[in-house]
Amino acid sequence: MTADLAPDLMERIRRSSRPLAPIPTGHPADTRPLSGIRAVLFDVYGTLLVSGSGDVGTAHEVTRDEALREALEAAGLLPRGRPLPHGAGLLERIILQHHERARREGVEYPEVDILEVWSDALAALGLPPAPNAALRHLAVAYECATNPVWPMPGMTATLAWLAGRGLPLGIVSNAQFYTPLTLEALTGRGLQALGFDPGLCAWSWQLREAKPSPRLFRLVLRRLEKRHGIAPRAVLYVGNDLLKDILPAHRLGLKTVLFAGDRRSLRLRGDDPRVAGITPERTVTDLGQLRAILAGR
Repeated sequence: MTADLAPDLMERIRRSSRPLAPIPTGHPADTRPLSGIRAVLFDVYGTLLVSGSGDVGTAHEVTRDEALREALEAAGLLPRGRPLPHGAGLLERIILQHHERARREGVEYPEVDILEVWSDALAALGLPPAPNAALRHLAVAYECATNPVWPMPGMTATLAWLAGRGLPLGIVSNAQFYTPLTLEALTGRGLQALGFDPGLCAWSWQLREAKPSPRLFRLVLRRLEKRHGIAPRAVLYVGNDLLKDILPAHRLGLKTVLFAGDRRSLRLRGDDPRVAGITPERTVTDLGQLRAILAGR
């Protein structure tokens, strides 16, 4: 993506976004101090960002068809009033097709590049191919309409406190190209200004693999070991999903904190045998509670 396109996309994100407050879960917090932590990694959707639909790329059915039309029109790819032969379910079908191809190639938890999905969708809709810039505007417009997000309360202050204590910070997240743009658009700060080391950020769309795959975590863990001499047992991972976040981090030897601060996105997965016996070391219902956990590290 060219640097001159990013400001336009971030302005679109800002214009399309409204404050969202987390919905309390009633889940108990456990903020007992943990010792020996030398780095902290975060999930994004449902952890750093309040997510109106609970996760990246998921949309409520009642709004998706309207959002599809409006996004196509806003990107200049559909004349106003032109009928669409397919609704937004087309996107889901294309994503499933991409996933199936990747699984046949041996990828257990595939991730798509959303720009490829939109390119295929335009063809299926009988619309001409679009340049990269138009595809990016289209993807951002649709995502903003179907998955509104807002910074979680205390996010920037907590990150600043952690960075101020000299802790390397990173991200391991299911995401698309617009995810880091969204963080910057809604906080006014890029990843580094928020305290993150971009080299310690693993994004699913870049690796074409999604959590709970351990591959995203391993990429960051190798870099932590090489650059800082930090072993997995000294790394804390914070996420809202027992399956996608806590399970893979736990299996790789990281310490884990379950973020249980928003009913929309808390995923306890009580009926999933894969998380049977998996318990996070700590639980927070507000990001600011990480200070109590790490105050005596």
